[in-house]
Amino acid sequence: MDSQSKRYIVTGGAGFIGSHLVERLLADGARVVAIDDLSTGSLDNLTAGAANPRLEIRASKVTECQDLKALVEGATAVFHLAAAVGVEMAVNQPRRTIETNLDETEAVLRAAAGARIPVLLTSSSEVYGKSQKDVFDEGDDLLIGPPHLARWSYACSKLMDEFLALSYAREFGLPVVITRLFNTVGPRQSGSYGMVLPRFIAAAREGRPLEVYGDGEQTRCFCLVNDTVEALVRLERSEAARGEVFNIGGSEEVTIRQLAETVIRLLGSSSQLSLIPYADAYAPGFEDMRRRRPAVEKLQGVTGFRPATSLAEIIRRTAGMLPA
Repeated sequence: MDSQSKRYIVTGGAGFIGSHLVERLLADGARVVAIDDLSTGSLDNLTAGAANPRLEIRASKVTECQDLKALVEGATAVFHLAAAVGVEMAVNQPRRTIETNLDETEAVLRAAAGARIPVLLTSSSEVYGKSQKDVFDEGDDLLIGPPHLARWSYACSKLMDEFLALSYAREFGLPVVITRLFNTVGPRQSGSYGMVLPRFIAAAREGRPLEVYGDGEQTRCFCLVNDTVEALVRLERSEAARGEVFNIGGSEEVTIRQLAETVIRLLGSSSQLSLIPYADAYAPGFEDMRRRRPAVEKLQGVTGFRPATSLAEIIRRTAGMLPA
């Protein structure tokens, strides 16, 4: 099937990652239906493709899209990105987090099951929980924190999404691919939900202190959204990826303190760092992951691709200092 005859559903299509994916699919010549309730996404994110006759935008929750089944059954595949966004939402609105993640995913899987339309589910590195491993592998055991700490509601709900998707694969023969995203960043990402890099960039531009939570020695690996989208597209196209789980993320590990210092240096800012205790940033008892580095050999083995954009370029692109 050539690209011009393909038709994709992208749930969460007006969100940060979803809008970049929509642009990529349109650029490939495909038709796209973007479904988004605009609670955290924005139509502004789709400005570049809004006039494209191959893009249809549905401003709706997945669960409230009345012709969802017909839309899905007429699709080449579904990229399911609609989900609760950010740690702050998980801490402050755990019920909404759980219901959004589980209900929207189940609706997609049910709609796709009858005609066995392929579904690519975006999960999260959060499912690795409190693991102390240096590198997270897709086959690792998972260690989630206790339920009285709302911070873990997001991880548990995303993990249940994975179980649900794989159960549909086993029981109904539904072609599914599960991806665990590690700190995807880039243009159009909002800092409103606690996302660290856009939050740092905004503060550096305004000369405000860059608030680093905890001691700042926790490490992360950041992945440019263009690289994440490339991986998603390649995995959807791969028969070998069906029924499997894949990490998607960069491999350049950096402490959050180093990230803040790099943002200040690259933007030529006069800002200083400010260490904020977790209890002040979130709530008493908040637990964070000290390291979060993905193994991406499985992704590379199946798709021939691994994210490799440097941290400096990621920061510059996210800050609009380089073309996206």
